[in-house]
Amino acid sequence: MSQPVEVRFQEVDLAGISSLTGRIALICDGDKPTSPAARALNRLTKGAVARAMASAAMAEMTPGDCLDLAYPAGLQIEALHLVRLPRKTTIDEARRAGAAVAKRLGDSLATVLVEAHPRAAEISFGLALRAYEFTPHKSVPSKGFGQVVVCVADPEAVAAAAAPLAAVAEGVFFTRDLVNEPANILTTDDFAARLAAMQDLGIEVEILEEEQLAKLGMRALLGVGQGSESPSKVVLMQWLGGEKDAAPFALVGKGVVFDTGGISIKPAGGMEEMTMDMGGAGVVAGVMRTLALRRAKANVVGIVGLVENMPDGRAQRPGDVVKSMRGVTIEVINTDAEGRLVLADVLWYAQERFKPVGMIDLATLTGAVIVALGHENTGVFSNNDALCNAFLKAAEAEGEGAWRLPMGAGYDAKLKSRLADIVNSCGRDGGSITAAQFLRRFVKEDVPWCHLDIAGTALLKADSALAPKGATGWGVRALNRLIKDRYEAK
Repeated sequence: MSQPVEVRFQEVDLAGISSLTGRIALICDGDKPTSPAARALNRLTKGAVARAMASAAMAEMTPGDCLDLAYPAGLQIEALHLVRLPRKTTIDEARRAGAAVAKRLGDSLATVLVEAHPRAAEISFGLALRAYEFTPHKSVPSKGFGQVVVCVADPEAVAAAAAPLAAVAEGVFFTRDLVNEPANILTTDDFAARLAAMQDLGIEVEILEEEQLAKLGMRALLGVGQGSESPSKVVLMQWLGGEKDAAPFALVGKGVVFDTGGISIKPAGGMEEMTMDMGGAGVVAGVMRTLALRRAKANVVGIVGLVENMPDGRAQRPGDVVKSMRGVTIEVINTDAEGRLVLADVLWYAQERFKPVGMIDLATLTGAVIVALGHENTGVFSNNDALCNAFLKAAEAEGEGAWRLPMGAGYDAKLKSRLADIVNSCGRDGGSITAAQFLRRFVKEDVPWCHLDIAGTALLKADSALAPKGATGWGVRALNRLIKDRYEAK
């Protein structure tokens, strides 16, 4: 799997700065070298640091931006990176500053001189998130980022503040690894096995196979996977760190390990990216891993439906009618609108078995949400203002873009079917909203619920602030914060 950067905290050794090799990043507060490390570097470079900090280029930079001095005289290093970050700064700016350092590290040894900055832990978190690489399928093994030494005034205090963030980072990396994996590696069997391995962290894991799913009446989910050689599964993960017997919060994820569109087959161009159609399940897995690693004082259940949508002689056809676990019958208009069929059964099962205090599902569900929001924001739909607002607040605090879109009875007319209770696809206009309206049919009225359409945010073709191109791990940070703020025992 990926090899995350190793961050080590230690005190600043001013006497040893002149002998450092590789790269040095200096966190700069202001336009003069006032900190002990900055003064030491300025003396060794014969005033170059002071001139750079007072330059117009530095003055024009926003917090978190970086000015590079290559092979500075007086030092043995490859480069000195001056990162502008005032002491009074936001969490997001501090993380972006760390990410700016990570983008410049390469495989060089690195020392980050943070000293007494109050956001030292967040700087390190941003560095770790951006330093992620996914290279297990490269023929030449990656050297990775190795170890980064972060020099601070109080290493023990910063390490303690960084520990819960390290748990979040590992959850993000786990999600990114899953989303980045090709479908010939991450089959439904392999996915389930990776989740089962989290039992070592104290998560209770249960895998429901096709025979059990059939007995439960999950015909909507099973219909999606019936054309694949990979068996459909539902995996349940329980983290029980809260009060005994207290109802859990539920996370539900769409886990289509590859989506051809089925008989309604997709165009060839871009189909290789459909390895990410299990992104919702990947986020649920990453959140559960984070909760276990930081020993969260909450009861949370994560449930993912794992299927593969393939064309085959046994595959589901447009025009088929399937009966969901709830008993609602569905006319399949388009086999490429398969994710909502998976979620329909898993949502209902989550409520029937666990009676959750609230529920959020995640899915790379519609291309329409990308048309509406691009790749900057996840589409948010909800039946409960309190839960929705709490999630949006958590997402904003974590710098993860999210935007609430409307729902309403007026959209339900498009769901009507001539043959069954509802159809699974309603055409292009309002496509993300009608998909959410479909899912709402499988949510009980008294259960607070949010649907997160992550089709535009789960995987990007270009670098983002805290991630290289590819899988982002969007949602792990926001959901972890939501659970911590709203559902965790204080």
